[in-house]
Amino acid sequence: MFQGVYTKGISKSNLTAILADWKTLAPQAAILALVPEAEKATIQSLQAQARRFDLPLMGAVFPALLTEQGFQISGMILFRIDSPHPWRLVDQLADDAPGLVHVTDFIDQHLNDAPACVEPPTLFLIFDGLLPNISTLLHRLYLRLGQRVQYAGVNAGSETFQPMPCLFDQDRIVQAGCIALLIPAAKQFVIEHGYPVTDALFRATSTTGNRIEKIDGKPALAVYQALLKSEFGIDITPDNFYQYAVHYPFGLVTLLEVLVRIPVGLTTAGEIYCVGEVPANSILKLLHAPQLADSRCVEDIAKKLQNQEAPLVAFYCAGRRMHFGGEAETELRELLTLSHASALLGALSLGEISTDTDLKLPTFHNAALVCVR
Repeated sequence: MFQGVYTKGISKSNLTAILADWKTLAPQAAILALVPEAEKATIQSLQAQARRFDLPLMGAVFPALLTEQGFQISGMILFRIDSPHPWRLVDQLADDAPGLVHVTDFIDQHLNDAPACVEPPTLFLIFDGLLPNISTLLHRLYLRLGQRVQYAGVNAGSETFQPMPCLFDQDRIVQAGCIALLIPAAKQFVIEHGYPVTDALFRATSTTGNRIEKIDGKPALAVYQALLKSEFGIDITPDNFYQYAVHYPFGLVTLLEVLVRIPVGLTTAGEIYCVGEVPANSILKLLHAPQLADSRCVEDIAKKLQNQEAPLVAFYCAGRRMHFGGEAETELRELLTLSHASALLGALSLGEISTDTDLKLPTFHNAALVCVR
């Protein structure tokens, strides 16, 4: 996406050397930082160095990073954005989305002032993954911005799904917000999940945001337990819930596709929390995550990417990694080989965003791979 570097050791001198060099090479540059959760204490040092060199900084905390050597829980990935790319960090998105107005006003004004282009730019979004209303936020963005932009993005935060400040600039670190970055149309964004669908069909009769309260009028957990028992012979309990749920997520049936919704938590009343909203009365299917040998996800991504030896930026869903286990790094190696990438930099994400190819609407996924070249 931009010129990037993975620095395994994070020290003041190391950051100073990188940012001083970049300030000399590209005085108007901005920095995009990906930080693993285990290194979140280093953010203040990074912010201080960004202020020292007067380099605008945007960044997010993810469960882990990824490079061509696999998943990393130490270090930091820094991208240098040489040409001015409009961006904003906002918070307060969980409470009637007042921060979203700042994003839409800012992007709308920039689009009005920018020269017309054949292809629309991409609005790349990094949300706090614990926001319960991301699909609603995307819909509100679309109502204001429409098809003047393409939509792409990922979720940041902790794989424990506990609240934490996970988005930052050079001055602050926030939660319940997003980073919005406008990227020229020349960049390629490809997203795939490759999850097959079972025959089971049911309705989420009562939901609130990303919480499914009832399925077909019954407590959600009770129905989910019965489905897994009848389809796969699995006895699921609150104790083993996440161990199995990541392999058997819900499929949210839309007009043109089935979107993955991974269950990640339970209430004592048997309500199920997912990553991503599930609208009330929506149609659901039960998905069975594929074995890696049967998945064509990487092959489909490689076909859509330009065949060139260039660096690749990738975001790999945490639920996908949990499903594949050790084979997740095998899938990354396949991605490197088939895409002819000269390098790989990215992070483990908690939900992914794309633009529907037919209706041009923003859509929210789980279990997906997002690739940018």
